Amino acid sequence: MSFEVDKYIPQRYPFQMIDRIEEVRPGEGSKATKYLTINEWFFQGQSNPVMPRPIVLECLAQTGVVSLLSMPEYKGRNVFFGGIKDAEYKDDFRPGDELSLSVEMTKLKRQIGVGHGTVTRNGEVICTADLVFAIE
Repeated sequence: MSFEVDKYIPQRYPFQMIDRIEEVRPGEGSKATKYLTINEWFFQGQSNPVMPRPIVLECLAQTGVVSLLSMPEYKGRNVFFGGIKDAEYKDDFRPGDELSLSVEMTKLKRQIGVGHGTVTRNGEVICTADLVFAIE
């Protein structure tokens, strides 16, 4: 089952970085998909197109925001990407990749949330990161 991205996050093109939401567990975690095509704005002008790593983290952050904004107490609020505690990359991301994004919330206290994000491609973990969220 997939959910409309626009229902959960306020970002719109070109800043909406996830294409489809696969799972929503309010306050616990969420899963999403990103399909990389050569038409992505961040590939333009590159002779060897590689997705910039900060954009991978933004994809994970938007996936985590889905979990937070689906909670009744945070509906309609703003969530900011508060920081990265740790990020590890095992490979680059290129046109044609289908990225499976998953964020498990590990801590949620008042206006601060921490989540562990994972990006997989073809079942292989390519990126992990611990993300901090600030809820306004």
